[in-house]
Amino acid sequence: MHIVDVTMFHAPASGGVRTYLSAKHRCLSGHDGIRTSLLVPGAERDALGDLHTLPALRLPLGQGYRFPLRRRPWRAALEAMSPDLIEAGDPYVTAWAALEAGQRLGVPVVGFYHSDLPRLMGDRFGGAVRRRLQGYVADLYGRFDSVMAPCRAMAERLASWGVDNVRVQPLGVDLDTFHPDCADPSLRATLGLSEQTRLLAFAGRNSREKNVDVLLDVMQRLGSPYHLLLMGPGMPTRVPDNVTVVPRCCDSREVARALASADAMIHAGTRETFGLVALEAMACGLPVVAARAGALIENVPLGGGILCEPLEPMDMARAVEELFINDVKASGRHARRYVERRFRWENVIDGLLDHYATLTPRARDAGLSRHG
Repeated sequence: MHIVDVTMFHAPASGGVRTYLSAKHRCLSGHDGIRTSLLVPGAERDALGDLHTLPALRLPLGQGYRFPLRRRPWRAALEAMSPDLIEAGDPYVTAWAALEAGQRLGVPVVGFYHSDLPRLMGDRFGGAVRRRLQGYVADLYGRFDSVMAPCRAMAERLASWGVDNVRVQPLGVDLDTFHPDCADPSLRATLGLSEQTRLLAFAGRNSREKNVDVLLDVMQRLGSPYHLLLMGPGMPTRVPDNVTVVPRCCDSREVARALASADAMIHAGTRETFGLVALEAMACGLPVVAARAGALIENVPLGGGILCEPLEPMDMARAVEELFINDVKASGRHARRYVERRFRWENVIDGLLDHYATLTPRARDAGLSRHG
């Protein structure tokens, strides 16, 4: 069986979608009878192993993302790859190309709704834009043979717009890369901090929906002995004295080292459709203080962190102080166990393959030939 993923959400600084696709292809390589390929934008047409690229316009200030403009070359490339199932990972040109290729080939096409387009654009351009995009999303995703969303809240939103057959498909966490043992005892000294400093961490892009300005406000309110390590491309450089910024894209091992060396994570995002970095922090043994919004409501467990009012720095500062009144390390151990039980990549991808088996007999046959 040949599974092809196609998406524009694949760039050097991209986050959850690229992580999902890398883990998916790695896990499925351990199944007899399954071949995976990935078709994404690049600087030129190329193929290296199972990775295929087509040229696409580089977005200015887009952190390496490229935007395909024409369906035809993407449809033709998908047809030439002759898949048994196609999964489309964005709501733009590649999604329409996947639908057309699937129809011509007579194979099922799955749409994975990773990003809440109407809300993200509605936040910037207002309610009229949000309503038009809701109609667009409903029309597009109503055409797929199956639709997946990374959290229950997003699945319910799609259903409310009239999209049928929506399945909640969580992402997973690399429990070996993100592990408490990644802690670096020298990190505090490297940052010029005392051992008594209460070290908080956040990693991600400085995009509007992450609300990094709220985190800075929180740190100003908290003052000493709290310190925030803020990691990611585009992060602000004018920050309170108790904030250290690493303003670049950091690889997973560097992020894991920082998270495991901290005491807790704070996350002010209100538009998370999964919140992968929060789960990676929990896998590192950190409790999470997060906004009570989006997927963070579902994925930050009771006992593994505290949820607070969205966009309210005073309430988030209160929650941080409350967290440290209790046993922070015990909360972190609970968070790690929670992620181990629910978000191990191998189990997540096995569940995905079981879903594929409902769409095509070849997936069902391949599922019977798993290694180990």
